[in-house]
Amino acid sequence: LEYYREVMSSVPIGKPVWSLWVSSSYGRRTDPFKKTKAYHKGVDLAGRTGNKIKVKAKGKVTRAEYAGGYGNLVVVDHGNGFQTKYAHMNKIYVKKGQYVEYDETLGEVGTTGRSTGPHLHYEVLYMGKNVDPMPFLKAKIS
Repeated sequence: LEYYREVMSSVPIGKPVWSLWVSSSYGRRTDPFKKTKAYHKGVDLAGRTGNKIKVKAKGKVTRAEYAGGYGNLVVVDHGNGFQTKYAHMNKIYVKKGQYVEYDETLGEVGTTGRSTGPHLHYEVLYMGKNVDPMPFLKAKIS
């Protein structure tokens, strides 16, 4: 039982930010800048600049920096093959190499990088491949 608890502590479950709505889903979409079909690796959670962004599983921050189109970006490695990315942040509160616990604040919603307005671009990766974040966002911890 303890093994399963440890594995589940690395699965990012729940919404990382209070959001007004999902402004762009995972998968094929029309790129808002080029107006051509493109692949969206995450979901965009529209919100107000300054809304706090919370990590949804414990882990280690592997990136906390400005990253071109992603703007201010934080990447967390949760272990057991899971990683999450948080992009377009207004402010970053964590540093590379820092360990974070479930629900710890990583930073604030913003509109840095290649962004059309304040939102959190959120990605979930498993074994290095992007997966649809929606099942993780909708899951609840009992």
